[in-house]
Amino acid sequence: MTITDLAKLINTSTQNLSNKLKRDDFKMSELREIAGALEVVFETYFIMEDGTKI
Repeated sequence: MTITDLAKLINTSTQNLSNKLKRDDFKMSELREIAGALEVVFETYFIMEDGTKI
């Protein structure tokens, strides 16, 4: 999938998405939206030293 294809799926411009990718600057809500467009699960958590996920 191209950046243009993904940008269309999430209703943003190719330039805006490209800039965010370059800066690695996404809000959690944007990551969830991208995951939804890609039909994948987005999970976020901290992993403790003992391997526990919170």
